[in-house]
Amino acid sequence: MAEANPWLKQYPAEIPSTLSYPKQPVQDYLKSAAEEFPEKIAIHFMGKEFTYKYIYESSLKLAAYLQNLGIEKGDRVAIMLPNTPQSVFSYYGILMAGGVVVQTNPLYMERELEYQMKDSGAKAIITMDILYPKVSKVVPQTELNHIIVTAVKEALPFPKNLIYPFIQKKQYGIVVNVKHEGHNHLLTEILKRPAEPMKMHDFDFEEDLALLQYTGGTTGFPKGVMLSHSNLVSNTAMCKAWLYKCRRGEETVLGILPFFHVYGMTTVMILSVMDAHKMVLLPKFDPETTLKTIHKQRPTLFPGAPTIYIGLLNHPDIKKYDLSSIDSCISGSAALPVEVQQKFEEITGGKLVEGYGLTESSPVTHANFLWDRPRVKGSIGVPWPDTDAAIFSLETGEALPAGEVGEIAVKGPQVMKGYWNRPEETAQALRDGWLLTGDLGYMDENGYFYVVDRKKDMIIAGGFNIYPREIEEVLYEHPAVQEVIAAGIPDPYRGETVKAYIVLKEGKEATEEELDEFARKHLAAYKVPRLYEFRKELPKTAVGKILRRALVDEEKKKFKEEEEKRA
Repeated sequence: MAEANPWLKQYPAEIPSTLSYPKQPVQDYLKSAAEEFPEKIAIHFMGKEFTYKYIYESSLKLAAYLQNLGIEKGDRVAIMLPNTPQSVFSYYGILMAGGVVVQTNPLYMERELEYQMKDSGAKAIITMDILYPKVSKVVPQTELNHIIVTAVKEALPFPKNLIYPFIQKKQYGIVVNVKHEGHNHLLTEILKRPAEPMKMHDFDFEEDLALLQYTGGTTGFPKGVMLSHSNLVSNTAMCKAWLYKCRRGEETVLGILPFFHVYGMTTVMILSVMDAHKMVLLPKFDPETTLKTIHKQRPTLFPGAPTIYIGLLNHPDIKKYDLSSIDSCISGSAALPVEVQQKFEEITGGKLVEGYGLTESSPVTHANFLWDRPRVKGSIGVPWPDTDAAIFSLETGEALPAGEVGEIAVKGPQVMKGYWNRPEETAQALRDGWLLTGDLGYMDENGYFYVVDRKKDMIIAGGFNIYPREIEEVLYEHPAVQEVIAAGIPDPYRGETVKAYIVLKEGKEATEEELDEFARKHLAAYKVPRLYEFRKELPKTAVGKILRRALVDEEKKKFKEEEEKRA
């Protein structure tokens, strides 16, 4: 009989297999950090610094104001902000008021925003001045009663705060002036108010929601993932245990991953606050700005995504910057090419390992070890403390032995309560306490897990099952390839055929014939892409995850149009 939880034998002595979780809501950790380190820098943002005391007091003022607006325990309040100091104290302020945070992508168009506000039933939203026109248009169709408006300039040092409005006007072509009246509220005015008494709520650690985090909607309309205080605290505590060499109050965390994505929210913001680290925030990823920031601010922790690391590695001036402060990085949101991992470690001297998770698990369930264990090539690592994982057969639903491919399932305190107002979808995703991930993979005899591909991304060509990730790993090894995505596109003969979309490195060249010859040296003939398309860039999500589905949809549309012409 197979050994239960074989991965626990791989754990170094410093990582316990099970943890104890204080039954404290997420916001209590900000209070603890502010009491222990009041004058410690919590956030560095574009040259200006904010202490833990300031962030805590700002959160309290916002919380009291939200309660005065009528926000009750369990009411949803949306945040539509990039990574800024305001996004941090908005998050904690909503929780202190008793509300549930609804994270909203600032890039959303009106239709997407309206859908999310309607679905969540949000009563208020905190957003940027530049986004106010978009937000105000959806208010009549939603339950939004209040818009709280802030601006990037409010978090900038002198003289950047004076210059920035002119830059913004040039960039967006508009100037937005909002008055503090009616259902419009200015965050600057709220923070000028003296601290007010606040209604204190009792929190049920296990049951009360902290967050409605919407999934990307690659399989229909986005769904609101219900994450409790317990879900978020336990996953952050697991992350803290995994980073056992990090010292409380002494690390600097680079915050490029957006907080409106659960990965950035947990591994940068909540972790930093829980352990009183300093966050260095960037509102968006720009390779040159990021390199300069690392050089000056000396971050030690750098959670990221493969496209972020690739973007830095391919910057022509990377060798001009000192990146040696970086000690540890966990990469998520997409498969980490081995070549990228090796090159990034060579340049920084730090450790970069691949992790795994999904919104429904707060998000992390697996990761490779950063220290004291040999590297396992191509693996997403082993389950985190208190996390169980298994491979289930697609045919029978039964657990499979080591080495056999099936659907990855996970179980643990970080797994969601369910989907907001969607009992049927919840029942499909959660079975007997197991979260079915939709990813195909296998576990080896030592308990390391491997993702073969998304169930929905698997290509079936001429009866063969083909996994895009395997093709991408091979093509990433070609010296001219910067980014690649493989996808199955409609084929009248084979059902589907493999197409590779390529972004070449700057100054490099490669032809279809060269890539085909390269691929044939490493892949079985039926896996070799039949088609190649060279692009300047690939469509991506806000965290840099390449949108394979968008490319497949393009091809299906083309195929349908060609079929109609032939008919």
